[in-house]
Amino acid sequence: MLENILEQVQKGTLSVSDAKEQLATFENLGFAKVDHHRKKRQGFPEVVFGEGKTAEQIISIIQSLRARNNQVLVTRISNEKAKEVLLECPEFIYHEMAQILYWKNEKNIGESSEGYIAVVAAGTSDLRVAEEAALTAEVLGSEVRRFYDVGVAGIHRLLNHAEEIQNATVSVVVAGMEGALPSVVGGLVSHPVIAVPTSIGYGANFNGLSALLTMLNSCASGISVVNIDNGFGGGYNAVLIHRIAQKGAGINEEDTLL
Repeated sequence: MLENILEQVQKGTLSVSDAKEQLATFENLGFAKVDHHRKKRQGFPEVVFGEGKTAEQIISIIQSLRARNNQVLVTRISNEKAKEVLLECPEFIYHEMAQILYWKNEKNIGESSEGYIAVVAAGTSDLRVAEEAALTAEVLGSEVRRFYDVGVAGIHRLLNHAEEIQNATVSVVVAGMEGALPSVVGGLVSHPVIAVPTSIGYGANFNGLSALLTMLNSCASGISVVNIDNGFGGGYNAVLIHRIAQKGAGINEEDTLL
């Protein structure tokens, strides 16, 4: 990319000021430095954490991101703040349960061609976090299949979907209370499981700490754990794993064992 820009400047087809803009690693808005090279380094544009930012700040940041990317994602944004942003940016979509605001340029962005991510939630009370994970993965270009209200209190509900979950590339498993569901799923599947503890539960749940500790102490192999209520982290990591699986889909399985 660098050589291409320099060649354009040399030929006179690109001005020096435009070249500087393209080569800039970030845009300084005063209150924020928008990382425009995030996609080049990590594969996805910078994601905006909406909590603690004003609507005006969010508007400036997402307008900067939208000018250079095919998708923009804002997490943890309240309904009130989202309404203010949508007045200035009506092309964005707000999902109230997940507290996610997003935009995708459907003309220039394609979904992953093969496979899917399973998002598995223990109970209806966990859906806010589960939807944050699912929408994050979808905005970043992966297919998601949802399996909700399949907690261990009625394990037959999970087993009813076992084959479809097993066929996923990666599972994001969301649970509160004692947080046992990831261990159960981990014992049934041959792919990575990302466990997301939620703050749902009674007093001894300690706002998700007991679920977090249960998941960290799981005896099932292949489980990684993100922070309490961090649906975004679960969804993002799942997409990274899913992308690697896409790249390796054409490799003969026997060859990988050598």
